[in-house]
Amino acid sequence: MAVAAGVPPIQFGVHEYRTGSADGARADFEKMVAQLAAATTPNVRMIAANPGDWGVDAFAGDLGGAITVWQSKYFMPVTTTSHSQQIRDSLAHALKAAKEHGHTITIWVLCIPSSMDGPAAKWWDGWKKRMEKEHSLVIELWDETALMRRLQSPEGDQVRRAYYEPYGSAPPAVEEQLRLVLEVENEKAVALDSALFVRQMVEAGHVELTAAKRQFFNADLVAREIAHKAVPAEVAALSSTDATLHSLWEMQFNECCTEDTLPALHRRVWRDVRDEHDKLPKNLRLELVHSWGLVHRLVDNRKAGWVKHWRQIADDHSDG
Repeated sequence: MAVAAGVPPIQFGVHEYRTGSADGARADFEKMVAQLAAATTPNVRMIAANPGDWGVDAFAGDLGGAITVWQSKYFMPVTTTSHSQQIRDSLAHALKAAKEHGHTITIWVLCIPSSMDGPAAKWWDGWKKRMEKEHSLVIELWDETALMRRLQSPEGDQVRRAYYEPYGSAPPAVEEQLRLVLEVENEKAVALDSALFVRQMVEAGHVELTAAKRQFFNADLVAREIAHKAVPAEVAALSSTDATLHSLWEMQFNECCTEDTLPALHRRVWRDVRDEHDKLPKNLRLELVHSWGLVHRLVDNRKAGWVKHWRQIADDHSDG
């Protein structure tokens, strides 16, 4: 008999599922953060937007003196440098309002339901130090990991139960929701020009590559997340998916070589991937864009290509 252990996993995507919209998710997440802050800090209050909120979602202290501020940003499923301007603006707005209304911010806490990618984390560390020195305050980050740690603590348990524990006729598991498809920042899109999968497409005569870059970018995010979390079922599902997609490519490649129709290879593989997409492991929660992107990852990993001499191109290609 299988026995459940521990407590239900915390899935921050449930805010959007429960409220039915991104705006609803932001408001729901903001309320959760305020309650979580109140679980460990006395006299935490929220500021109603009427019309503005003074750059404060929740605070503790005296608005005639020093306060701690919690600022929520519902960045999902990952926080990237594309969000950095929103973070800068939030702190600037809070500091401006503090000056106008006669209070001082001593601690400013950014709360996000996801983790930062590498470039975003590097930017945050540098920006945090500069702002702390410039404005003489303490800046903290409650990201995905920090929030989970607090929610799983004895003090935060009631908040966890209220927002993340199923009750009654529970909705379908959050894991069944498809992943968001992100845009590729200009800087990263330019960097991908030197990627092997792009070179293989250029060799095959493709001119427009924007969609391919977006497919690869989103699939690579999924693969890195799965490798980082190392959940055995997800690792196995990704390996199975890679094997399936590789087989689709190989079968079409061999047929196109036999028929001398290699210019049609890309189109025929894409057709097969589209037809196979619904049969791929559900626990990966892939959109069709991710499935296509995983084929680009196979090419980038020197396991496939779009021209007959793809192996030679791969051998000659410099990852730098």
